[in-house]
Amino acid sequence: MLLELFQWLAQDTRAFNVFSYITLRAVLATMTALTISFVLGPAVIRWLAAKKIGQSVRDDGPQTHLIKAGTPTMGGALILLSLGISTLLWADLGNRFVWIVLIVTFGYGAVGWVDDWRKVVYRNPKGLSAKAKYFWQSLIGIVAAVYIAFAISAPNNEKVVELFYHWVASGFSTSMPTHTDLIVPFFKSVSYPLGIFGFIILTYLVIVGSSNAVNLTDGLDGLAILPTVMVGAALGIFAYVAGHAGFSKYLLLPYIPGAGELAVFCGALAGAGLGFLWFNAYPAEVFMGDVGALALGAALGTVAVITRQEIVLFIMGGVFVAETLSVMLQVGWFKYTKARYGQGRRILLMAPLHHHFEQTGWKETQVVVRFWIITILLVLFGLSTLKIR
Repeated sequence: MLLELFQWLAQDTRAFNVFSYITLRAVLATMTALTISFVLGPAVIRWLAAKKIGQSVRDDGPQTHLIKAGTPTMGGALILLSLGISTLLWADLGNRFVWIVLIVTFGYGAVGWVDDWRKVVYRNPKGLSAKAKYFWQSLIGIVAAVYIAFAISAPNNEKVVELFYHWVASGFSTSMPTHTDLIVPFFKSVSYPLGIFGFIILTYLVIVGSSNAVNLTDGLDGLAILPTVMVGAALGIFAYVAGHAGFSKYLLLPYIPGAGELAVFCGALAGAGLGFLWFNAYPAEVFMGDVGALALGAALGTVAVITRQEIVLFIMGGVFVAETLSVMLQVGWFKYTKARYGQGRRILLMAPLHHHFEQTGWKETQVVVRFWIITILLVLFGLSTLKIR
């Protein structure tokens, strides 16, 4: 929005051309989102408290968490508000990648909002049913996956439609457009051809999987939001490189025209996340709820797919991956042993993984900070793939 204004002003005053630089607008988006979070945060928390939108705590969870009952939740709305306003102000609104990421982010946020609202307002412990939640996540994920499959290979939306019609007319040919290979980091020219269907399936799994992974991680004060900020900021760097013809060629990354504008979105995400952390740090004044966790996870997955860095996302989001695997292994082993021995057994003291460490004697703040440190190391490792090839 502001970009168009500054471009118009630059016709008379060349100094306004500085706002055409993505790096500057990414920084400004970060600062804007952070400021919005600081300004609106107290009002949002008061509104949530007035509506008695408080967190319910599971009875079988750590006993130390019982004091958290009643803490305002659905604070992810603050993140989405800051993120959305900042992105609309500083990003190029003619960029299709910005819009698809915003649509996915707010689409998943809407799913989370309905789920949270039913739980805390209507006092329905089930919230949105698992089948309904998965259906809407899948629908948004599949639509986004199909669009992205052609958008990363087309210079504009007209070409996206043309490529799609050509694909349909060819009988859904398995031949793939460019840039749909699975890029393997640390190697100069190693990639695996996925085919168009393979790419769509991978994109769907990344978006839905990362969304639920962040949601599973969001169980302690500040645990999920700072890793999300760090991974999002790092993906912003990858987006900038992928959208720059010179840098992408030099660093041996696929050139995706227009992807660089996602650095502005990632900057806004980082600013909104840090602003939320101000209120979510221990002891938390507000929780993000599904409305925030599902949306942020989907945003990370979508940016990673567009920039062709799915494996790097897997590396940098190692904490999210570990949390998800801990739940899958715990549930799977429990069901297997119950069917075989008549009594379910557990691998961990409690799942997700952060609760296991709490049960071993770690304090909540120790778990959170240590998981932050691990994420910092993983993000740095992921960033090293820019040069180590």
